[in-house]
Amino acid sequence: MIFKTKLAATVALAITVAAPLPALALDDAQKKEFGDFIKEYLVENPEILIDVQEALQKKQAAQQQAKAEAVITDNEKTIFSSPYDIALGNPKGDVTIVEFFDYNCGYCKRALPDMDAILKDDKNVRFVLKELPILGPDSLAAHKVSAAVRDLAPEKYGAFHRALLGGEGRATEESAIAIASGMGISEADIRKTMADKPHDDAVRQAYSLANDLGITGTPSYVVGQEMVFGAVGEEDLREKIANVRACGKATC
Repeated sequence: MIFKTKLAATVALAITVAAPLPALALDDAQKKEFGDFIKEYLVENPEILIDVQEALQKKQAAQQQAKAEAVITDNEKTIFSSPYDIALGNPKGDVTIVEFFDYNCGYCKRALPDMDAILKDDKNVRFVLKELPILGPDSLAAHKVSAAVRDLAPEKYGAFHRALLGGEGRATEESAIAIASGMGISEADIRKTMADKPHDDAVRQAYSLANDLGITGTPSYVVGQEMVFGAVGEEDLREKIANVRACGKATC
């Protein structure tokens, strides 16, 4: 009976994770008995399915990260030094964080203080802001205003970004223009720049990168050569910064 239980456990695990098994010449009766062993074990020990699911998720996450690392390596200039993006903090910082964000993303809004706290305390971090307007027409319209601000007054982009992302209510073309106008940037100039330079290539580039990197939501970060998905918080980002300095990787 002990042998049967161990055998059932081994087979159940192998089948659940879709691991290949050697071909066994079993007749119908043996196959039924074998299946009964597996079913009995899983019914009596359902927690094994949780363990298997966790193992599968870890494996998939590792595969996703490996794919992302290859994409990052192949697209370093586009990710870290695109002419469409502006970097805050130290332009020559020893660690660069790239944040993909949407101005109407609630998690991005809550993550804004994380960036500011890191930049305040760590004077050797470079923080690249990569706009990824994925939450509808308002987000795209706000992005177009933001792109015009980058062209017209790049020195004011950081303040504009904080005001628009950190503001209450939905970011729209109107709210973005109101913020920019309040900073002394002419609405007429903004609208002319939006018409002359719609920056469609910037949006296509961001969408393409997000797709290749496996980004399905915002915020998402690139730290070193590693993807970080979701608003993980200031502490986790600081840990990854420290890791890059200690071992050259976001996860040592």
